[in-house]
Amino acid sequence: MSTIELPIRNPVARKPLAKGDGEGSVQVHMDATQDLGTAKVFAVYGKGGIGKSTTSSNLSVAFSKLGKRVLQIGCDPKHDSTFTLTKSLIPTVIDVLETVNFHSEELRREDFVFEGYNGVMCVEAGGPPAGTGCGGYVVGQTVKLLKEHHLLDDTDVVIFDVLGDVVCGGFAAPLQHAERAVIVAANDFDSIFAMNRIVAAIRAKSKNYDVRVGGVIVNRSEGTDQIDKFNAAVGTETLAHFPNLDAIRRSRLKKATLFEMEETPEILAVQKEYLKLAAALWAGNEGNVVNPLKDREIFDLLGFD
Repeated sequence: MSTIELPIRNPVARKPLAKGDGEGSVQVHMDATQDLGTAKVFAVYGKGGIGKSTTSSNLSVAFSKLGKRVLQIGCDPKHDSTFTLTKSLIPTVIDVLETVNFHSEELRREDFVFEGYNGVMCVEAGGPPAGTGCGGYVVGQTVKLLKEHHLLDDTDVVIFDVLGDVVCGGFAAPLQHAERAVIVAANDFDSIFAMNRIVAAIRAKSKNYDVRVGGVIVNRSEGTDQIDKFNAAVGTETLAHFPNLDAIRRSRLKKATLFEMEETPEILAVQKEYLKLAAALWAGNEGNVVNPLKDREIFDLLGFD
């Protein structure tokens, strides 16, 4: 497979973290010591079940195929973000911290970081027990551990794969670390409705953090007409389009990324799309200037032709 020449990225100056998230906010704030350094950081959001983990894992491999050192962090209590990369459900950060009574200094790198396919490093943050704790705390502890063990020093790309379409303070915490948030959505009302709420959360975070909407990854969809309408109304853009292929479903069942599947014309076309997506994200964009819609406006916009 031919390589793609990519521009050298300059480190981005980050905003000061003194401000809050607005009047009445109860969101978890990032400790200024938890800056992720020079790594290019992406947060992947989208409606629950839309294929974020499959997308994140294949995108991680695509970055690695372009010669980048990649770290993928799963931020879902289900802890299966890195399943196709490692071929197993790896222990979560919260699990291993609990074994040492939350004395992080007793942990070793190999207790919570696992190498996946093509050298992608994998971490599952996990989550608090149901009905207790905060997802933001979990993300914070994960980043703290990574920095204590100097695991970000030689990392080019960090991908946060985030729980469903939850935009509460806790699971919005990765937006405080990311430069670009990308949204996985199908060409249907429910996932676009969820995307609109995610866009609103990203815009709120962008007032005080570097994060911007990087764009939309259309997944499991033959067409894009409804997403095209949304993009035109809100200011988002489509970065990549993956149709509803059975090969993608089968790759998950085989505990494999699409880059490990038999190279049929269909699979090769999808691999090429992921490589193009990774190259575009690495090259960077200015981020989308977005104006999310009111709920009623979403109903008026979509599905009534």
